[in-house]
Amino acid sequence: MQNYQPTEEEISYRLRAAVADVFEVHDVAVSHPEGAVRLRGRLLTESSRAYELVAPRFRRLGYTAFFRRQKGLDVILAMPGIIRASPSRVWINALLFLATVASTIYVGAGMVEPGQSPSLASGLQFAGSLLTILLAHELGHYFVARHYGVAVSLPYFIPMPNLLGTMGAFIRMKAPPTNRRVMLAIGAAGPLAGFLLAVPILILGLLLSKVGPIPVGEPVLMEGNSLLYAALKILMFGRFLPKDGIDVFLHPIAFAGWAGLMVTGLNLIPAGQLDGGHVAYALLGERARYLTWGIIAALIALGFLWNGWFLWAGLIYLFGRRHARPFDDITDLDGPHRALAILVLIVFALTFCPIPMSIVQ
Repeated sequence: MQNYQPTEEEISYRLRAAVADVFEVHDVAVSHPEGAVRLRGRLLTESSRAYELVAPRFRRLGYTAFFRRQKGLDVILAMPGIIRASPSRVWINALLFLATVASTIYVGAGMVEPGQSPSLASGLQFAGSLLTILLAHELGHYFVARHYGVAVSLPYFIPMPNLLGTMGAFIRMKAPPTNRRVMLAIGAAGPLAGFLLAVPILILGLLLSKVGPIPVGEPVLMEGNSLLYAALKILMFGRFLPKDGIDVFLHPIAFAGWAGLMVTGLNLIPAGQLDGGHVAYALLGERARYLTWGIIAALIALGFLWNGWFLWAGLIYLFGRRHARPFDDITDLDGPHRALAILVLIVFALTFCPIPMSIVQ
């Protein structure tokens, strides 16, 4: 006995019937050998509502629905198969997190005044502060994604015995977001959550920090100024720093807060697969690719101030020219989501640091 395979005409009929109450079909085309079915026409109801109705109907027929707009027409693509989220291996997330705890404590233990021995207390203060910010960032993504029913992994932390003891963290989306509004909410949630914790942590750390002369005759690693970081130092110390050979020597908690702001600014660069890239696509759609080329050019120019930007420009060129697209790419942002996007752009302007690090003699 063989399973019955419906003909192309039967498949097209079933899919047309599944959208009949929300979509006026002008023509249908089947691509080979993929078996994808394209229905072109005009939506009869608001696109986000239409997708809520069409997506489960297509799944029951063994297809995944994608909404697109092409040459002035609404398009529903029916792709054979259903996207299923792969199970998470929580032990990997836990192991990486514990390794990152160890590496940040190790790095933070060395954040002591010249001549002092490494301090476990210093390491714990730095690690606790930095990981609190990073964890808030990733859980912001995670919980908002879960709220909207988007399958995502738990955070993956990346241990690295570098300046911060980590290369940050990320979560993996196991399926595209539903539409641009959801994409924006998920992309914005992480940086905003991290930002809301980084600012008070930085203020607390600055209260514990000391202001003094910059050592002469030896190389000194100096953190860069974003607009917000410079403003907080002016408010707390009454002057712009560094200035006239004077600077603030950051307490480990302050350095973690500064790093939290820097990570926020980096993540909000509006290009590629970065959080800012998702925000840019939610705002601009396919036009975001032009912005990406502008960002690459800007980073190359900034590379002459800090050569690390050359690496960032190269990475975005190699991996970030294509944007993730939602299932429903027709639904545009409404007023509240546009306001959220503007808020994210303001946070980016406040936290972006043109010269993150420099060494002065």
